[in-house]
Amino acid sequence: MTDFHFLEPQIELGRSRHHAEAAIGNVDVTTHAIAALRDALSGDADYERILLKAAAGAGKSHALKRMVDDALNDPSCTRVGVTAFANKQVFPLAYELGKMLGKDNVCLLVAEAQLPRVSEATLEAATVVVSYKDCPPEAKVLLGTTHKLQGVAPWLLKSIGAAGNGEKLFDVLFVDEAWQLPLHRYAKIDRLAPIDVGVGDVGQLPPLDPSQNPWRGDPGHNPYRAWPTSFEDDEKTWAREMPAVWRPTAAQLPVWRAFYGDWDDLNCVAGPGDRELVVGSGDGPDGSQALAVWSQVGTGVATLVEVEGLPDAEAPDVDMPLMETLEGLLDELLTVGFEVRTTQYDGYGIPDGVETVAARDIEDSTVIAVLATRNQAVDDAQEIVDRLREKHDLPEGWIVASTVDSWQGQTNVLTVALHPLSGASSLDEFNSAFGRLAVTCTRATHGLLLLARAGLDDLLAAAPARPGTPLGEPGTRQLPRQTHRRIVNAFARGTLSGVIEVEA
Repeated sequence: MTDFHFLEPQIELGRSRHHAEAAIGNVDVTTHAIAALRDALSGDADYERILLKAAAGAGKSHALKRMVDDALNDPSCTRVGVTAFANKQVFPLAYELGKMLGKDNVCLLVAEAQLPRVSEATLEAATVVVSYKDCPPEAKVLLGTTHKLQGVAPWLLKSIGAAGNGEKLFDVLFVDEAWQLPLHRYAKIDRLAPIDVGVGDVGQLPPLDPSQNPWRGDPGHNPYRAWPTSFEDDEKTWAREMPAVWRPTAAQLPVWRAFYGDWDDLNCVAGPGDRELVVGSGDGPDGSQALAVWSQVGTGVATLVEVEGLPDAEAPDVDMPLMETLEGLLDELLTVGFEVRTTQYDGYGIPDGVETVAARDIEDSTVIAVLATRNQAVDDAQEIVDRLREKHDLPEGWIVASTVDSWQGQTNVLTVALHPLSGASSLDEFNSAFGRLAVTCTRATHGLLLLARAGLDDLLAAAPARPGTPLGEPGTRQLPRQTHRRIVNAFARGTLSGVIEVEA
């Protein structure tokens, strides 16, 4: 084979905290948020909103559960609501809260059409109802999507009465993935409790792009902005950032920092060398460019591979030559096999042993996620996934293909993604969306590989300058070329020549 090398990231890890020293930062911020909520419930503070801002993989769900539990221990708080935009966010919370507080205390309200999607584990852990009439009056936690709560809240108030405040359905309303909820949706539920608590990843994509704002002439009024951005500077809002992430490898922390560059501090619970993918544990070809790629990805360093010498693509979202290379890379990885090495931690971030498992033996979670931004590219990726699953006899869900938008909030071992700028001729509202690229790069616990046609540097050098906050929006924003460069510089980089074909 031709000698194949990677250039190390231009941005080094630098000073950072790990393990318990990092995890304690999130515990401390959550403790302060709990204190602020207690003060609001007791009347010692006039906060109407408490915002806990997280980076991807910060463990925000644990923080939310702590806050729910503490609120219910306050004598003035008799009932809380927990909501989010989508059922896929609400259902896991119902399960976790049901396990923590007991089935009789937790009630999940779902639409009848969604009932079959509720897992058996959730049905056992929480009370699940379709009609508000079946909601037990003694339940201390009611969960539902914002649409569901908006529809049933007036009827619930008549049926089970007000919470401890004597007027409203809840004493506190917790909003999970708050930065995914647009302002116009929040406006439908913000009167259900005197205090709202928003917890979430500030990099989430809202359901509608802010460029669709019909009020674009008035930057102060955009109903599609993430609702917390309207209140962060309000005197009745308490807001803090969680300064640590649990999900990524230590080597990927520079990528996280590139996205959350305005944060005062961001650290990683995983320490250097805590996680890796050990490639080549099976029989297969040796010394190939593909295995050189996977050995690099296995170190935990975020990796960007550009492919030169490809035939022209039909369109940026119909790029079969690049897709063939993606399939060839994955096919060789699956042929030789790999092991997943993971340092375990206790609840405080203290290392608690190392687990090494053959990737093929993982059956209860997604190992490989193939992500793309455009629907057509995902359709092509799905065909690749189907072929690989059949060829290598992989269980359902072990390897998946998805749009980035649909995969937000999910976690997997290895992400293989098409860079949103691959094949682009310019930076635009879609391919430069902060959330779209952030979600692409922040799903994996062990390995991250971005694949693109050669030419990213030329694109960024020639692209006209773009504002980082269109329409005056401080929330979801388009990335200017300088930010794109900073993100690219956080990756190890290599260049492949031509298509890597699938072995028969």
